[in-house]
Amino acid sequence: MAGEKTIFYHRRSLRLKKYDYSQPGAYFITICTQGHECLLGEIKDSQMLVNSAGNIVQQCWHDLPNHYPGLELDSFGIMPNHLHGILVLGKERTDFNLRAGLKPAPTKIRAPKVHGIPEIVRGFKTFSARRINRICQTTGVKFWQRSYYEHVVRSEKELDRIRQYIIYNPLSWSLDRENPEGKGHDKTEDWLYGSA
Repeated sequence: MAGEKTIFYHRRSLRLKKYDYSQPGAYFITICTQGHECLLGEIKDSQMLVNSAGNIVQQCWHDLPNHYPGLELDSFGIMPNHLHGILVLGKERTDFNLRAGLKPAPTKIRAPKVHGIPEIVRGFKTFSARRINRICQTTGVKFWQRSYYEHVVRSEKELDRIRQYIIYNPLSWSLDRENPEGKGHDKTEDWLYGSA
């Protein structure tokens, strides 16, 4: 309409400028459900009880190394409306365990494509959402929020601290920034998410 201004929202990138997210290292990842809805299960007596969608998410996460050569999984935890995981891209990111199967073995050995963290997370979100939507008969419904949080782990001490955070996250659900009914403040999250 004439005279109306169009407002464009610019999403701030959380990525480090000029950083190669396919290089070897450990990466702490947080992925939230669409609208932060509690779709993955519930916390009861400080324990996370995953539902069928949570089980699919766990299966898809643990299956990632079968699709991305050189990827190793470290700590992982599901919460009612998000997950935390540590993805480790190894120095040796090639898989020369080629089998002929039903087709002739290749005559030229090609190194597999090296996938970066954004590509791995995108694949995980797509595959898990499709499986959940197929089972729930909700084809095309968004399951995950558009972006995700990632943090490049820079030391063994930091890695241990993040592992502890993931393990004990269900105990502090009442303070979790992702808890829609949260009542409090988890100081560890300030450190993890850079607000301290």
